[in-house]
Amino acid sequence: MTAAEAWWLPTPEEFSILLLSMRVALVSVLLSIVPGVALAWVLARRSFHGKALVELLTYLPLVLPPVVVGYLLLLVLGRRGLIGRAVHDHLGFDIAFTWKAAAIAAAVMGFPLLVRTTRLAIESVDPTLEHAARSLGASPLSVFFRVTLPLARQGLVAGVVLAFARSLGEFGATITVAGNIPGSTRTLPVAIYTLSQVPGGDAAAARLIVISIVLALAALVVSERLARRLRGRAGML
Repeated sequence: MTAAEAWWLPTPEEFSILLLSMRVALVSVLLSIVPGVALAWVLARRSFHGKALVELLTYLPLVLPPVVVGYLLLLVLGRRGLIGRAVHDHLGFDIAFTWKAAAIAAAVMGFPLLVRTTRLAIESVDPTLEHAARSLGASPLSVFFRVTLPLARQGLVAGVVLAFARSLGEFGATITVAGNIPGSTRTLPVAIYTLSQVPGGDAAAARLIVISIVLALAALVVSERLARRLRGRAGML
């Protein structure tokens, strides 16, 4: 295979960028899934004072410019920030301008999608099934794990997939709080931006763009199929 025929094959450096992006996205989902599912359940099943404010703050990253989110995270995670300073003083390492900051930024940006999709899935679960389990002596925690979560699992998986895809595509917040450090914080979208600004970077940028499109389409297909199953199940209830 000639070099011209293999233009679409990623170089080792580009492959490492993809691996870094996948790690950042995976960690961001792991950071989000427990608080995201818990918050989705609270919003779906509980009424309380200030609920509208909680919903507003949860979905705010969807409408805020990502750079604003990144700047706010930098104020918190930077060495002079509340969390960043405590981590530096007590644990001896920095969060800002590391891959950890990129993962946190991606988690914040993907969190609303995870919460919203999971909340809709939980709301589609018939509450009478939960009440029946409670009447048989099951604890609230047991009802959640043995009734609610299994019935809402497709929505949860769809939310995880969407959050993962959003994390892979995160740019504005990431470059603000994590920077553009080769081998450390240069994720897929940041690398595409960088390559588009340098002479001779078009071919590499095109390869990464193709990879991004393929990953995004795969995530959308999986999410849409799960959402259709969820809507079909809700229609039969």
